[in-house]
Amino acid sequence: MRVLVTGAGSGIGRATAALLATRGHEVIATARDRSKLDDLEVAARLHLDVTDAASVDEIRRELGWLDGLVNNAAVSFGGAIEHLGMEYVHAMFETNVFGPVRLIQAFAPGMRERQSGVVVNVSSVTGHVAEPLGGFYAATKHALEAISEALHIELGHFGVRVVVVEPGYVAPGMKPNESGGRPPAYDELAGQLAQIVTKVLGGERPGPEVVAEVIADAIDGDGGPLRRRVGDDANMILSARSALGDEEFETAMREVVGLTW
Repeated sequence: MRVLVTGAGSGIGRATAALLATRGHEVIATARDRSKLDDLEVAARLHLDVTDAASVDEIRRELGWLDGLVNNAAVSFGGAIEHLGMEYVHAMFETNVFGPVRLIQAFAPGMRERQSGVVVNVSSVTGHVAEPLGGFYAATKHALEAISEALHIELGHFGVRVVVVEPGYVAPGMKPNESGGRPPAYDELAGQLAQIVTKVLGGERPGPEVVAEVIADAIDGDGGPLRRRVGDDANMILSARSALGDEEFETAMREVVGLTW
């Protein structure tokens, strides 16, 4: 299969591109900084800025068609809702939401016409559960979940599969937080949240390879669920979110994390 992976310069995207190549796929690895792709053993390494319509159009003209699309590119800026600069909010929505939409609109028509193909959208546990000081990032993933759910019905009629991958706390490969989005009033909350990985995962984050396995299996498979959780923490959090009411869920998560805020 000819599969394009966005955000392949690091983290989940890089691990996914490498794994798909070992499975025999024709992988087109893309990144905003093409130099980060130089040592990837894939069929093609191309510059792609998912926030730039002209860049997406150029890729579409060059490739023409795809069998698979992995929308992985994302950025994350944490900060309090009252304080995070709108430039950072716009940057997250441009990359995490409008970027996947640009790629879908570029390549889904060809998949529909051929009545085959698969679109994998990399979401997050935060696509269902918003973490304090991460509300805007969670909002982008909530939006991607909604788009994916509608797309699943729209394209499924034509034989095109849509899969949403929902990792928990995985070793990060995204752009680091440089937003200055937290006034001192929230320092105590930030300190408590910093202990989440230790309290939920014992201090160890699984690597991006575990997410790559799920993505590759989704591409290689013929069916399966719309949503694929990745990680024990994702299973725990999302199962609790489904089973409990808002107040019960908040109480349970506060106990697990030790949040007193």
